[in-house]
Amino acid sequence: MKSTTTVRRVTLSVAVVAALAGVAACGSSDSGKGDSKASGAGTVHLSPVAAVLRDVEQSTDKADSAKVRATTSLGDIMAMNADGALTWGNGLKGNLDITYTGGKLADSMRKAGTSHMEARYLPDAYYAKMSDAFAQQAGGKHWVKYDFDYLAKVGGASGAYMKDQLQTSTPNQSVKMLLASGDVKKVGVETVDGQHTTHYAGTVDVAALAGKGSNLSTDQLTALKQQLKQSGITTDAIDIWVNDQNLLVKKSEKAATANGTLNSTAHYSDYGVAVSAEAPPASDTMDLADMMKSGGVNSPSGGTTSGGTGLSS
Repeated sequence: MKSTTTVRRVTLSVAVVAALAGVAACGSSDSGKGDSKASGAGTVHLSPVAAVLRDVEQSTDKADSAKVRATTSLGDIMAMNADGALTWGNGLKGNLDITYTGGKLADSMRKAGTSHMEARYLPDAYYAKMSDAFAQQAGGKHWVKYDFDYLAKVGGASGAYMKDQLQTSTPNQSVKMLLASGDVKKVGVETVDGQHTTHYAGTVDVAALAGKGSNLSTDQLTALKQQLKQSGITTDAIDIWVNDQNLLVKKSEKAATANGTLNSTAHYSDYGVAVSAEAPPASDTMDLADMMKSGGVNSPSGGTTSGGTGLSS
C-alpha cells in the first residue's frame, strides 16, 4: 500500500510540475494576431525596443521548432534539468528528457525508483515515461497520460491554466510577456552560446498577465488570480537574449512564490529541426483519470498554485 501511495503521489507531482519542465515557467497564450492594429483602426506606434521585440516574437514563432535545454528550480520543492526538442507549428509537440536533481520532489522520485523520465508533448495530452522500478509498482505500465481536458476539468482554475500553459508554452511566450508588460529595456550586447546576442530585460505583473494572455473564462480567471495571490507571486523578472537573426537564444525568469523562489533558464538552438512525437503504446500507458478513480490521488487543484502550474506544497 505504501509503495502504491508513493507511486500515485509522484505521478501527480509529475503532472503539476510539467509546465515548469517545458520551455516557459510562466507564459502567455495570447496569439498576438491582430496586435498590429489598435481597436477601431489605426496602426499602433511601438517604441524602438518594443518594435524589435515584436520582430523577435514573430521570427521565433515562425521558426516552428527548436532544440531546448533548460533548468528549473522552485525553493526546496524541486530542481530539474530538461533537454530535448519541441515543435509548435500545429500545437505543441516534442520530447524532453527530464532529470530531477534536487528538492522534495527528487526525493519522492528516488523512493519510487527513478529520478529521470522522458516527457512527450502532444496537442491533447502530456505523457511521462517512468522507470522499470516505477512500473513494477504501477501495474507494469511505464507511461502516464495527462489528458489536458481532464486536468482542466478536475483542477478548476489551476487545472485550466495548467492545460493552457502545457499547450502554449513556446519560446516566444517570454517575448510576448515582455511586450505586454510595458516594462522592458535593452541591457547590452553579449556573447551567449557562441552567438552575438542582444540582452533585453523587464518585469512582468504575473497576476495581470494571467488574465491578459490566457484563454480562460472570466470565472476561471477570477479564481486563478486569487490562487496567484495566495501563492505570493506578484512579479516575474524576465531576461532574454536574441541573436542577429531575431531568434531567441536564451531566456531566464525569476519570481518569488509562497513555495520559494522560482528560477527558470532555457537555451534554444537549431531552429527548424525536425521533431516527431507520437502517443506511446496504449498497452504500456496508464491514464491519470483511471488512477484518480482508483483512489489515493488528490485533485490537481489542491495546494498552492505556483507559477501557474498548480504545484502543491
